Amino acid sequence: MSEPEAMAEMDCSLSDPACYCLLSDVMELLGRKYVMDIVCIVGAHGTVRFGEIEEHLPGASTSTLSTRLDELVEEGLVERERYAEIPPRVEYSLSEEGRELAERFEPVFEWAADRAETVE
Repeated sequence: MSEPEAMAEMDCSLSDPACYCLLSDVMELLGRKYVMDIVCIVGAHGTVRFGEIEEHLPGASTSTLSTRLDELVEEGLVERERYAEIPPRVEYSLSEEGRELAERFEPVFEWAADRAETVE
């Protein structure tokens, strides 16, 4: 059975708190490479330029980071401000919704830090 057929058989609604299949679009976005990293970097530093994000993610390609930032802007999680200067200056910050997402990540990061300490 294909995924769309399986989803069609499920009777999900927004009023059913036990059903997580409605999160598939959000999880697909958050599961993309560097998305959570970008949200954390921008959240931790407030307003950042592209080069600062690249410094935090040295293994990431410029095109991948650019694509991820565009996707986060399109989803309304990150705001992009372009200044009419020469050379052009572009700054990124979290939107209100992006700040809420970053706050909701906090317990996961605390758990990961605790786990890393016990695994060592």
